[in-house]
Amino acid sequence: MKRSNISLCRRLRKNQTDTERKLWSVLRDRQLCDVKFRRQFPVGKYILDFYCPKYRLAIEIDGGQHYEDKHIEQDRLRTEELCKHGIKMLRVNNLDVLNNIEGVCEEIMKFVCPSPQPSPHLPKADGERG
Repeated sequence: MKRSNISLCRRLRKNQTDTERKLWSVLRDRQLCDVKFRRQFPVGKYILDFYCPKYRLAIEIDGGQHYEDKHIEQDRLRTEELCKHGIKMLRVNNLDVLNNIEGVCEEIMKFVCPSPQPSPHLPKADGERG
């Protein structure tokens, strides 16, 4: 697949949303199941919020607009197109990322951890204590 939109991807990386920043803080540097993730990764005409090449998993953070009829159809078509390239799509709500990062990580782990593991210690998001 030809990668395009590299300059746009770089710009998006520099201007992350709070939810993207929080999720990236637990995905970066192979912190989750020792799996590499990329952010703002181009695939065809799309730019994926996060992408795991090893498991061909795209993670999209959806805000409220994604639940409107127009965006539901666009997201369906996008998912369908990415599936043709063998990419699985995991959509997470931005409120879940902000309020339940552990639950979001558990959902991601279902795709990227090859075998069931006992409740692993999840990495803390930047700024979290405990």
